[in-house]
Amino acid sequence: MSDTDTDHEASGEEQSLRTPIVAVLGHVDHGKTSLLDRVRGSAVIEGEAGAITQHIGATAVPLETISEISGALVNPDDFDLPGLLFIDTPGHHSFSTLRARGGALADIAILVVDVNDGFQPQTLEAIDILKRTQTPFIVAANKVDTTPGWNPNENSPIQQSMEAQSDRAESRLNEALYEIIGQLSENDFSADMYWRVRDFQGNVGVVPVSAMTGEGVPDLLAVLMGLSQRYMKEAMAIDVTGPGAGTVLEVKDERGFGKTLDVVLYDGSVRTDDTIVVGGLNEPIVTQVRALLQPRPLAEIRTEKQFEKVPEVRAAAGVKIAAPDLDDAIAGAPVRVVRDQPVAEVVEEVQAELAGLEVETEEEGVVVKADTLGSLEAIADALAEAEVPVVRAEVGDVAPRDIAVASTANEPKHEVILAFNVDVLKDAERRANEQGVRLFESDVIYQLVEEYEEYVDEIERSQQEQVLDKIIRPSRFRILEDHVFRQSSPAVVGVEVMAGTLKRNSNIAKWEGGKPKRIGMLKSIQDEGEDIDELRAGERAAVSIDGPTVGRQIDEGDELWTELPEKHAKILEQELRDEIPSDEIEALSQYLEKHRKVDPFWGK
Repeated sequence: MSDTDTDHEASGEEQSLRTPIVAVLGHVDHGKTSLLDRVRGSAVIEGEAGAITQHIGATAVPLETISEISGALVNPDDFDLPGLLFIDTPGHHSFSTLRARGGALADIAILVVDVNDGFQPQTLEAIDILKRTQTPFIVAANKVDTTPGWNPNENSPIQQSMEAQSDRAESRLNEALYEIIGQLSENDFSADMYWRVRDFQGNVGVVPVSAMTGEGVPDLLAVLMGLSQRYMKEAMAIDVTGPGAGTVLEVKDERGFGKTLDVVLYDGSVRTDDTIVVGGLNEPIVTQVRALLQPRPLAEIRTEKQFEKVPEVRAAAGVKIAAPDLDDAIAGAPVRVVRDQPVAEVVEEVQAELAGLEVETEEEGVVVKADTLGSLEAIADALAEAEVPVVRAEVGDVAPRDIAVASTANEPKHEVILAFNVDVLKDAERRANEQGVRLFESDVIYQLVEEYEEYVDEIERSQQEQVLDKIIRPSRFRILEDHVFRQSSPAVVGVEVMAGTLKRNSNIAKWEGGKPKRIGMLKSIQDEGEDIDELRAGERAAVSIDGPTVGRQIDEGDELWTELPEKHAKILEQELRDEIPSDEIEALSQYLEKHRKVDPFWGK
């Protein structure tokens, strides 16, 4: 158990301030893990052994240690909060996994941005999640030490370090920092260097840091503590002896324990033998805690195999819970401890929270699979924004039954599975190939949606091309004077296309008495003795027309038209207008205008 949250014995209601939970987000390779490692490493160096507490999926850094790292920037006497709890799984994927009663579990976030790269695709996605969950955040502008000419000052506050740089290095860094401030502004956030921000509720503070040298890390911790103390103190007040509430971070197999839950507890406490309710695939699971497991002090969580059993864990903390019947538990689901309430009541609460996370599905649409409830919700939001319907949305790997659902879609664009951060089972992959179900896989939500949209565009383009091939195209053309090569059977004349596309094997009409009268069929087009399929606006050639006789039904100088069936005219005007050239639109408009003088609803 954490030194920061276990100093009291349970005795009735016990008000205590819990540790604020900090999530770290940002684009891949921008230094999220390095920054966490630097904070953790500094804490281990500055604090006595055991001062920094390793949790499952989280690291607690107490106020005294933060003060040691931050020096003059943090006076422990100014703070009531016990410290900070950093979520160890960096990235917005875990951030969106972590839910707490309708919002993000993290109380505050650090958005890590590489000063050299600025905003990248995952940065934008993280910004989107922060906006949607309304989570306050600060920007860690990382890798300041890579600025050309930079002279590192290990672990020093950033302003002190910047003052020690050459004018050239400082100006280069400032340029990069203001680029990031500009990008925040483009995404509707007013921002400035943190030391210039007066109102942190209306502005985002940018903290220049280096995960490599530790420069700016004192400032980062000081700003996090300052913001938490100022704006979150009331929200951090909890009854540490009350029934625990948390969120499943991961469901894992643990040797000797079977399926276990990695949980971040954000309220109350959990004890061995407590009854808990956990969100499951089909319905909430009611089970009993067999063991609460914590890593041994200072061990690296992600590779830790040796756990110790503890009798109780109090918020805020990460803990591994061993209990029976956890096979259907899902990441991102709520966990509730049952104490004085009836079990049925707690089950209802968990059901209500799960219902709030349910994705709205429709009769027809794509299948979505994701690793957690949080990411499932984030994808559903992104798809709703892109107006993509969802027929089924579930947590878990892509299985054969998902292929079965996708293969029954009525439209090719819905015979699709969007898989976010999950595996595709071998059997499912084979069936997808056999049944023509398209799989899209990515661990970046916007890429998944973008790739799918490109695929839909491709399908629609080829469908339109097919339709266009079958549709009779409009054209207006005239018989050239002195270009009659044969009068009949068939008539062979020289023509010039005024607008549109004249194709062979088209019925030809002449307007008489306000109506087009069919005069025959254009059988062939010859240009300098060569047979061609079509003539475009402005082109001339010899054509053979079966049916009329020159001097009777047609004459030199006559204006003729390709005869358009009403259905084709309607499709051209309403669905394919953007696919045909402007001169064809002109020919179509003139044809419709002539028809509608007699029948206003023709082709509508």
